[in-house]
Amino acid sequence: MLLTLFSAVVLIGSYTANAQMRDTVKTDSWFHHHHDFTGTMQIQVTYRKSNLNQLNDILATNGLQRLGENDIWINASMNHSFGKWIWEDGIGFTPVTNSDENGVKAKYNQYHIYGRLGYNVLSNKDMRLFPFVGADFSAAVFEIEDKAKIESTSSFSDELLNSTYSKTFYQPNFGIDLGVGFDYLIPVKPKDVGCMIVQRQIPIGIRAGYYINAAQGDWRIDENYKLSGGPDGKQSAVFVSFNIGLGFEVKK
Repeated sequence: MLLTLFSAVVLIGSYTANAQMRDTVKTDSWFHHHHDFTGTMQIQVTYRKSNLNQLNDILATNGLQRLGENDIWINASMNHSFGKWIWEDGIGFTPVTNSDENGVKAKYNQYHIYGRLGYNVLSNKDMRLFPFVGADFSAAVFEIEDKAKIESTSSFSDELLNSTYSKTFYQPNFGIDLGVGFDYLIPVKPKDVGCMIVQRQIPIGIRAGYYINAAQGDWRIDENYKLSGGPDGKQSAVFVSFNIGLGFEVKK
């Protein structure tokens, strides 16, 4: 799956670079103002420990099997440089963790979108080290699938009004990221496209810091119907990310 995601990022990055170059040729203002365009498409794999103790206690109380850990995030992100300032944004998810007890299947995973602003404290063109602060919007999704009851009849009419436990819960969250990032830029042979040079790099890096679960929403179901008494343990935790991608800088 990681190989597929990385291939997609490389293709998107190539397309973005080509599109920017075509736009640059069409608009003289780019060259008249001597602007460079720098960006990186990258895949990040993050470890951040989740806290499922309360949810698992509720499952056990109701005779359901406990869920496993849900600590790995897979992210597709973009890194933009504006002089010394670095803006990084991305979107990601955790793989599903599940349990199956007496025909009732429980599934849990998370999604998020984030943005971070950092400042590069190094002058070395092959490396960047940047403390950053960011915002993270996420949602936990918990699904109960009552397979035993759903598959108890082969009649369409009987199944139509069949009462089951099956339902999907979700919980919105807001967090703050505080950390530091480091990238080592492996240079790739520049590409001459006539009126400009595309300098390419393969960035390999790490991000480390602390995620503060600043605000936690109520668990919800259906069309935003709120539920009380759900798991409310904070998900604040240390995180570590490893990333690899495709970077480019367009110069006149």
